[in-house]
Formats: sequence, structure tokens, C-alpha cells
Amino acid sequence: MSIPEHYQRIVLAARPRGAVAPENFRLETVPVPALADGEVLIRNHYLSLDPYMRGRMSKAASYAASQALDETMIGGTVGEVLASRDAFYQVGDFVNGMLGWAEMGVSDGVMLRKLDTTRIPLSAYLGVVGMPGMAAWYGFNQIMEAAAGETVVVSAASGAVGSVVGQLARLRGCRVVGIAGGPEKCDYVVNQLGFDACVDYKAGNLDADLAAATPDGVDAIFENVGGACLDASLARTNAFARIALCGLIAGYNGADMPIKNSRVLLINRLTIRGFIITEHMEYWQQGLQELAVLVANRQIKYRESVADGLAAAPEAFMGLLQGRNFGKQLVKLI
Repeated sequence: MSIPEHYQRIVLAARPRGAVAPENFRLETVPVPALADGEVLIRNHYLSLDPYMRGRMSKAASYAASQALDETMIGGTVGEVLASRDAFYQVGDFVNGMLGWAEMGVSDGVMLRKLDTTRIPLSAYLGVVGMPGMAAWYGFNQIMEAAAGETVVVSAASGAVGSVVGQLARLRGCRVVGIAGGPEKCDYVVNQLGFDACVDYKAGNLDADLAAATPDGVDAIFENVGGACLDASLARTNAFARIALCGLIAGYNGADMPIKNSRVLLINRLTIRGFIITEHMEYWQQGLQELAVLVANRQIKYRESVADGLAAAPEAFMGLLQGRNFGKQLVKLI
């Protein structure tokens, strides 16, 4: 494959004030850099879009540095090696990296991983066998520690993370209740992913519907949303319930997320633990191996929303933050 002289990327042009808007991004054409010793040139095939990116766009202090203005937007990628000055990576290898919102990128190999696409599709390494899958695996196994017969509630249940959590819980023998937006997503969660029930938070009866779906209370919660979803789940907790706090998408645009049912944190002696999956790399080899086997054996199902072309990334990202995606949100670059 010939190496082009230029490629396109999207940079952060301005920090959002409230909701993310198209003017926060800029599409640029830049030259392909020459490789130094130990570097690898990669043609990205897919770009991952994830809620955490909204936090990085802000200047507010967080667990990671803010996305720099006028630099390539952060993001996970999978692609093919076009040129290499690293003996470990050969031309034609498929790899997973963090090359951002760009058609191409150069890596020093530090955050790069070779991929086996014989049984796992390339795109799945950005979802169920990638960072979202690992967030699900870690939260379920290391924090929720749900046992067979216990009731688990998962918010954003049709999404890239929540869908995996629920299926892991079903394989463990738990009763699994999802929370999702709209009848189509709830139908998918129950009839395709195998959850025992799914509550449509858009129906306007979240508290009552969740109570009906959890007659024996809730023993573990995987929280992706926060706000009303978390409050409703807290109200249903049994004593010593565990909560894995993975995301707070309800507040990503700056909205307050008060917890009305905070008293149950004490009354029910709850354990609530927030986590950032990239801080637990010691579990990744085990987790990814287990997830790969489950996906290859079709014991875990997944769904993808795919936008076409780099220029479509901003609109797809804004849709993700508004819940318009169905499953893992990707951008196809080639």
C-alpha cells in the first residue's frame, strides 16, 4: 500500500460552553510525518467515540489532563501498520492504539497492541474486547462481585459498557435489570442481550417501573448515567449493596446531579466506588482474554453504530452524548 503525503485530522478548536457544538471542532489536512527509530505509521480503520471525551474537552480539573486546543482530539483507534521502524511491528499488522480523531497517526509503540482478527472483528477491539468491555469486566468482577441469584441493575444498558455488564451478570446467574431510553433499546436489552427486564426511563415512571422490576431489591448497581437513574436505583438497594460508578453522563454538560436518596448510603451500608479503567492496567490481559473467548464463542453479543468518514465524527459524538447511538459508537475511516 502506498503511503500518502497528507492525511486529515480533527482538532479541538474551542472548549464547549454547555452542550458540545460543531464549532468546537476543526477538520485539518496535515502532512504525514517521517518516522524516527522505534516509530510506527498506522492507517486508522476505525475511531472510537466515548463519553469520557466530553470531560477531556473541559479545562476543569479531573482524573486526566484536559484535551489541548488545536491538537488532535483524543480517541482510541484500530488500524493497519503502513510503515515501521520498530522490529516488533511489521507492515500489515493490525493494531489498537490511541491515535485520536485522525485518518493516520504515528506511535512509539508504548500504547500499541497487536490484534488477532481471525476470530474477532477489527472494530470489536474498540468495544466489547477493548476499553468499554474492560470497564464492564472490571466493574462487575472487582467492585460489584455479584453472586448467582442476586439482582443487578445496569444503567445505559444498551450501550457499549452496560450491555457487556448485563451479559456478564447473566452468565453469573444474576437477575439483571437494565435502564435504557426508549422501547426499541429496551426490547433489544431483553430479547437480544438476555436481561430479565428493562426499564424505559423516557416513559416517565422510572421509580415505579424500577420498583416493579426489582421485587427483591437490588444487590449491585453498575452506574453509567447518574442523576435520576442512580437515585432510583439507590432507593431499591438491599443492605450491603455494591455500586460500581463508571460514568456520569447526565452531568457531562455541567448539569447538577443531586442525590435525593443519599440517606440509604448509610442506612443500607452501601459501598460505592468510582473507577477509571485505565488506572487498572494489571487486569487488562486477563479481562481481555476472557472477553475475547466469550465473544468468539458468541456468549456475549454486541451492537455498533457506525458513522462514515472522519468528517462525521463531531455529529456522531454529539449524538452519543444525547443517547442517539445504539451500542458502541464508531467512526469508519476506510
